[in-house]
Amino acid sequence: MQTTARLPLLNWRRVNIGLFLSACIGMAFALYLQHYQFLDPCPLCIFQRIGLMVMGVFALLGVLHNPRNLWIGRLYSGLAFLGIAWSVGVAARHVWLQHLPPEDVPACGPGLDYWLNVFPMQAVIQKVLHGSGECAKVDWSLLGWSLPHWSLLFFVVLALVCLWQLVRRI
Repeated sequence: MQTTARLPLLNWRRVNIGLFLSACIGMAFALYLQHYQFLDPCPLCIFQRIGLMVMGVFALLGVLHNPRNLWIGRLYSGLAFLGIAWSVGVAARHVWLQHLPPEDVPACGPGLDYWLNVFPMQAVIQKVLHGSGECAKVDWSLLGWSLPHWSLLFFVVLALVCLWQLVRRI
């Protein structure tokens, strides 16, 4: 009598497909807001997108490679987690900036394009994470929460899935 091994309900490939599709949906919504609702992303929004894309790329690599080795699967999950953890941190900073009293909000400065052309990358990252007045402005809200609040919630859920994927036992 031959027995077949049953795959776990949430195997590596399915979870990675879900993470990749979540990144695609998140980016599609961000691009919809930018191109059809005419909400230009601030530098912190752009940095959040970068982390989301990094997570999506490593989730896609996990789907395409579908490693049989547990440690390689965990490597993909760990790298995806690092990408989305970046987005969580940047979104948390963005939420914090939006809750500052108006007199404590950093002044608006030149755009990200200017900073990338003039300063070294380390200085650009420091300036973006410091924030600016445009990052503290609330342009869009749903149910009383601004876009950075919703983004933070979305990123935290994705980070928890990546972390679970990283440490779960098979």
